Formats: sequence, C-alpha cells, structure tokens
Amino acid sequence: MVTALAPVLRDKGGLWIGWPGTTKAVDPIEPLAVASKDIGYELKPIPLTDREFNQYYCGFSNEILWPLFHDLQSRCNFDPAYWKAYQVVNRRFAQVLASSTDRNDYIWVHDYHLQLVAKELRRMQVKNKLAFFLHIPFPSPDIYFKLPWRLQLLEGLLAYDLVGFQTWRDRNNFIHCVETLVRGVHVDHRVRVTTIKIPGREIKVGSFPISIDFKEYARQAADPEVTKEAKRVHHAMRSSHIILGVDRLDYSKGIPERLQAFKHALEHYPGLRGKVSLVEVVSPSREDIPEYGRLKAEIERLVGEINGRFTQPGWIPVHYVYRNLERHELLVYYRAADVALITPLKDGMNLIAKEYCAANVDDNGVLILSEFAGAASQMRREALLVNPYDVESVASAIHRACTMGEAERRSRMKRLRRSIARRDVFRWVDSFLSAADAQDVALVKSPRKPVGKRGAGTL
Repeated sequence: MVTALAPVLRDKGGLWIGWPGTTKAVDPIEPLAVASKDIGYELKPIPLTDREFNQYYCGFSNEILWPLFHDLQSRCNFDPAYWKAYQVVNRRFAQVLASSTDRNDYIWVHDYHLQLVAKELRRMQVKNKLAFFLHIPFPSPDIYFKLPWRLQLLEGLLAYDLVGFQTWRDRNNFIHCVETLVRGVHVDHRVRVTTIKIPGREIKVGSFPISIDFKEYARQAADPEVTKEAKRVHHAMRSSHIILGVDRLDYSKGIPERLQAFKHALEHYPGLRGKVSLVEVVSPSREDIPEYGRLKAEIERLVGEINGRFTQPGWIPVHYVYRNLERHELLVYYRAADVALITPLKDGMNLIAKEYCAANVDDNGVLILSEFAGAASQMRREALLVNPYDVESVASAIHRACTMGEAERRSRMKRLRRSIARRDVFRWVDSFLSAADAQDVALVKSPRKPVGKRGAGTL
C-alpha cells in the first residue's frame, strides 16, 4: 500500500492518518514533523493500546477478515471480542478524521481494517465526500456469508460515496453480497462505474487495479551500481538461471506450495539441477500471531529438505533470505533474476509482479504468476499463469521459463512493461478520483502543492 500511495501523496501533498506501528507512545511533534517535511506530506498517528492491537489488529483484522477475504475461512477465529474492538478503533479513526479535516477535504480511506469509518463519520454529521479502496480481494457470497457480522460490514461500506476494488471479480462479489443481504437495493449496471441505490443514498462501485510508479522503478533499476551488484549476485550463485520469489510472511502467499513445486521441478527435470537456483526472500510479518511462527518453521523445514537432498559442490538450490530488504537490495535481486515466481494462493493485486517487470530494463526476464493474483487479469497474455495448488503445472512452468528462447522472453517482457507503464499508479489515482467526481484533487504531475487534505486512514 505504501509503495502505491507514497508517490501520489508526495506529488500532491495531503494528510496521512494511520497507526504508527507501535503501541508505545509516539511523540507527535519532533520525529513526525521531520518525517513530514522529508516525504512531502503530513503524518498524523492514531495510537492503539496493547489490548486493541491484539483484538482489533491481530484479532478481527488478521484472524477474521484477512483469512476470510482470501478464501481461507478455516483459519478464521470468530471471537466476538474482536468485533467489539474493531468497532471501537474504527470509531476512533473517524473521530480523528472529523477533527482533522475541513469541509471541502476529500477523505479516502484504505483497506479492510477501516470498513466502518464512513458509517461513524455519517453519525457525526460529516458531509465530506468519502471514498474507500479495498487492497485485498473481496470474497464470493458463499464465503462472505460465513462472517457473523456480514450485514454490519456491508452497511459500513455503503456509507461511503465510492467503493473501489482491485478487480471486476471483487467488485461483482461485493455487488452480489449487497443484492442478497441488503433490503431495498437497486443496482444500475449501465455505466462503467456501477451505482448502488438504497433508500436515501447512491453509492458508486468500481474496479480500479492499483499499480506502481513505473518510471521511478525503471530509473532506479537502471542505475550502474544496481547493474554491477546484480551481475555480482548472479556470478556468486553459480547458476545459469536465478528464480526469484519475494513475499511477506503470510500463508496466503503460497510459499510452502512454491517450494514444493520447485522440489518437484528438480525431481522431474534433472537438467535443472546444478543450473537453476531459487532465491526466496521473505519479509517478517505478524510474528505476534502463532500461525505465522508455524508457517516460518514450515518454510525453513522445506528449504532445509530441498538443500539437503539436491545440493552439489559449488551449487545450492535454494537461497533463503528472511529479513526486510531496502529498495536498493530488492532492485538488485530483480535485476539478477531471470525468472520471477509469484504464486500467491490469493492476492488482491500483487505489486511485486509489477515491480519485477518495471525493473527488468533489459527486457529479458520471465514472469510466472498465479492465476489467483489480481495482477493476472492484466498480465494473463504475457505472463506464464499457473494454479499455485498444482505443483506439477508450476514445475512445468519453471522448466518452460528456464528453457524459453531469448526472442520469446524479450517479446513477453516488453509487452508486460508497456502495459504497466501505461497503467501506472498515477493513472490509478486519476481514474479513482474521476469516478468519485473529485476532479479538484485529481492528480497533476506538475509543481508539488497540496490541494486539500486526504485522510488516508491506513495501517
């Protein structure tokens, strides 16, 4: 989310309201003032207590909404205490927004943690235009209906003026849920942005696939120092092909399934042994949740199993990196990798796939992408699409990517890069604000100046 929103706010200015990532007291003056000056937009923190962090963030947001919205309902913990905490924190965000914005400010709320903010703002008689964008998938009705508070969340989303989703599938899932659960609703599909009419209100609903700052990624990736380090990495691994996976630690990313598929490829395509290495970069995440600790242990077990079985003198099949990488380090890996293996079990968009393509300034990489990533709808013709649950098909795609001719590689990557360049993050914002009838804050890449505050309530 930060990858997408930061360049937009830098370009236009605004106010970013969010949780600072700690339950400790945050000095609102010194460090935030310095940070705001450096990044070009204002920051305003909203604190959480330890209890709220556990019940609202770890609990309702990440033990209920996250698995449910990723079609993994068996992982949900429907604790009623979590729902109470979710309401309390959403109310606090609304109170801060109400006291921090002017009447003409456009308020844009982001992601699944804050679906009730608009409803709370309406109770406070806030008349501003309110929009919401969901960065993760929205589930089909048969999955969404398992949520005990399904109607309350839908009513919360219907308090916004515009609700945006990553894909048409997500948008359609939401509309089907509304039509089934909400009384007196009428849906007008006649225009690109659908209008939902309920007594006394109209809500616009659309699909707005998020993207990246393509030009900036390409510029940084072409830096001579990045190029030199990428060559050094490739040489150090002693592999003719490097396959790269980059993920946050999460069960929705399909990392164990990916490792199983790579093992299957080494088993069934012996010609890959000694020539192809997988670099799996995993960023630590949500380590307070026990299930994530178990996932990390499973990943490390599989890495050890593969390396123990297939390692040869001078060649290691899997290089495992468990830490957060700076942008420069990530670009080096993007440039060094011959193949990107992006295989989430479900993903709202997956910007890593777009970042890899933007950084592939030599037009010589191959993207293997899960058909269940939102990005697949935009990249299906040029990427090698796979079912991440099918280890045989993923292994086959790995073999195909590593043996693909240069002409086909370059043709596919050039088309991918052109597509992403045309649909960059600035176009995403323009399309969203245009649908919201907020042309007065529509993005203009010109002299930097703030045009109204946008309350980007995020975590």
